[in-house]
Amino acid sequence: MTMAMNKARITGIGMSAIGRNTMRPAIDHLADAALEAIADAGLTRDDIDGICTYPGRSENSPGMSPLGVGEVRNALGIDTHWHAAVPEGPAQLGGIMSAAMAVMTGHARHVLCFRALTESSSQSAGRRASIASGSGRVGGWFQWYLPAGAMSAANWAGWMATRYFHEFGMTRDHLGDIAVSQRANALKNSRALMQKPLTAEEYHAARMISSPLGLFDCDIPIDGACVIIVSAADAARDCRKPGLVIEAMSAAMTGKDSWDQRPDLTTMAAHDAASDVWNRTDFRPEDIDLFAIYDGFSIFVPYWLEAFGICDHGAVSAMIEAGDFCLGGRYPTNTGGGQLSAGRLHGFGHVHEACLQLWGEGGDRQVRDPRLAAVGVGGGFLAGAMLLARD
Repeated sequence: MTMAMNKARITGIGMSAIGRNTMRPAIDHLADAALEAIADAGLTRDDIDGICTYPGRSENSPGMSPLGVGEVRNALGIDTHWHAAVPEGPAQLGGIMSAAMAVMTGHARHVLCFRALTESSSQSAGRRASIASGSGRVGGWFQWYLPAGAMSAANWAGWMATRYFHEFGMTRDHLGDIAVSQRANALKNSRALMQKPLTAEEYHAARMISSPLGLFDCDIPIDGACVIIVSAADAARDCRKPGLVIEAMSAAMTGKDSWDQRPDLTTMAAHDAASDVWNRTDFRPEDIDLFAIYDGFSIFVPYWLEAFGICDHGAVSAMIEAGDFCLGGRYPTNTGGGQLSAGRLHGFGHVHEACLQLWGEGGDRQVRDPRLAAVGVGGGFLAGAMLLARD
């Protein structure tokens, strides 16, 4: 396989307690996650010389991104040689990818990458978190969606699911299998938000949100934070445990910046990024041992599985029926419960889970001897793909 001499490593991970309506300040969640990640890597705050996040502090949507790099840096008391906030690009993986490039080019040795949210506490009857919220004139592609009542990504993902169903015969039974399986995984994860079993009957009985997507097809807004430490290859040698190699990464995109104008709505930017990642490694799709892929909505899971090339386009339904994506299956997917059941950490939770598995720290949900994890984050025209490997 590809030599990993100068490739960035993930050396530590941390996550705060996750909950709904915790009413804790975002910086409290962040501090818990950051100190846990630094200790996990066997480092001290003095070792951290870089900091990065996605997308930076934003008031556009309540609780969506309440912290910027400056206030986190000040709260933790760290001095940095490099810092960045990545508002656009490879979806939520942008911060981690930028950190990898920073350590590979010598701008930093250990970069703290974070995502903090208070989406749950920020919502009320009169103040709902919304991608389209804010003041002033609505511009860009929102101006075409909002007059039609398409206020939420649930509407936009619903369009895609409807098209995929039409083209390839997928049904809500397939999406229900994903939701039920990920809930079963969450029951083996003490950090996961949802700790009650979900049955197929309960899935189908739940209210419709945006056809064909129902309640349990949508991820769960939470309060919490997650931190990933990215280190230079030589600096990782001094860490507490073997660093995980960021073997390859891609944010390739060939389509328009739009959810509805992609020529083929049975694909999304995931297909661009995930196919391109194989140009940057000697690993092949059959080498993947587990998936940690974005499930803002259940339909994104089959999209990402196909995007990484483990089956032909349109053939993923058969794999779902065979249980290949379940724990114990050929391609265990979202082993910690994913965002559908563990809570919406905007992709960082997927990286956290992939690292736990590769380090053999998955507990009751541990995949047997995994060596390569495929991480895919983003929906619609936003996507970042990454391969993480044991060194």
